[in-house]
Amino acid sequence: MTVERYWDDARVGDEGVSPTRLVTADLIDSYADVSGDHTPLHIDEDYARSTPFRTRVAHGLLGLAIADGLKTQSDYRFRPGISLGWTWDFVAPIKIGDEVHVGFRVQDMRPSRSRPGWGIVVVAAELVNQRGEVVQKGEHRLMVPRRST
Repeated sequence: MTVERYWDDARVGDEGVSPTRLVTADLIDSYADVSGDHTPLHIDEDYARSTPFRTRVAHGLLGLAIADGLKTQSDYRFRPGISLGWTWDFVAPIKIGDEVHVGFRVQDMRPSRSRPGWGIVVVAAELVNQRGEVVQKGEHRLMVPRRST
């Protein structure tokens, strides 16, 4: 059983790795339906072949959504808290058939000034494909409950 960490349980430099997720055409199509983004690069293989990518690619925000979900499935995770935002870069395309995972590290942490009983954690993360290529990266800022105040 995985223990969900309080802010007090974390240390700068702690690392985690998520399970993997296979990116399928159905997953991309479903995201297009949910988001309303039916740009041909994402949903039309004939069109996508005419682009520099030569094939359909996942939406950038689908990659971020996958990264966020995978992070919550790792053995290193925090008690439910509040997301304060992401700074995120799209480095390379995510293609159908890519199997991705997230590697992450606690980059910074401090007690919350506005909410006693909570702490701020900055997690640096990379979404990596099966070839070891970083396809997306950035950081997630979280407000996490503290065990003690």
